[in-house]
Amino acid sequence: MIRIAICDDEKDMSDAMKAMVSAFFYRKNMEIAISQFPCGEALLKYDKPIDILFLDIQMKGMDGMETARKLREREFKGFLIFVTVLKEMVFASFEVQAYDYLVKPIEENRFRKVMERLFASMQSAEEANLLIQKGYESSIISFEDIVFCEIIDRKVYLHLKTAEVVDFYERIEKLETRLDGRFFRCHRSFLINLQYLKSFKSGVAYMESGEEIPVSRLRSKEFSDVVLRYMARR
Repeated sequence: MIRIAICDDEKDMSDAMKAMVSAFFYRKNMEIAISQFPCGEALLKYDKPIDILFLDIQMKGMDGMETARKLREREFKGFLIFVTVLKEMVFASFEVQAYDYLVKPIEENRFRKVMERLFASMQSAEEANLLIQKGYESSIISFEDIVFCEIIDRKVYLHLKTAEVVDFYERIEKLETRLDGRFFRCHRSFLINLQYLKSFKSGVAYMESGEEIPVSRLRSKEFSDVVLRYMARR
C-alpha cells in the first residue's frame, strides 16, 4: 500500500491531481490510498504515515515551504513533490529535500516523467523497502513498518506495526536475502525486526508490540550475539 497525500487549497486542482495520481498507479497495478488536505495546517494535524506528498507552495495561511519545514522537523521521510504556479519558488525546495516539482497548469507529459522517475526510485530503494507481488498487484512496504515475518506453508505473513497483516507467497530463504541487517531469522518460521525487540529470555523474543516469538535452540547463541552487535551499532 502506497500512502499518498495531496495538499492544495484549490479543490479543483486537488481533485485533478488525485485523478492523475490514481490513473498512474492503476496502470502500475499498485494499491494506493489518497488523502486530501485543503491547507498546511490540516496536513500537519494528520498523524498517519505518508509515502508521497504533493504540496502546493502558494496557499492561504501557512504556505507550502513552511509546511514542508515543519514536516521535515518531525522527521517526515516521504517523497515530497511541490506544486506551484511560480517555477522560481522551487529554488528554495532544496532546503526541505524536495524530490521534484510540478508547475501549474500541470502538463501530462511532465507529470508522467516525474512519476516514472519517482516510481523507479521507490523500486530501487531495496535497502529500505520490500516490493511484494500478489497476483497482478504489487505493493511497496517499508522495512520500518515490519515487526516480524511469519511463514506458514510457504506463505509469508508480514506483521506490521499498524497491526495489519499482509500475506503473499515466497520461500523464507529468498525473503531473508531481500531484507537487511535489522532482520534475523530466529526460527525456521520467523524473521524478526530487531528494532522492535523488547527483550530476549529463555528461548523467547519479546516484541514491543506484545508478540512472543520463539527462538530455536540452535539459533539462540547466534541470536544473542546478533542482538548485542545490533544494539552496539545503534
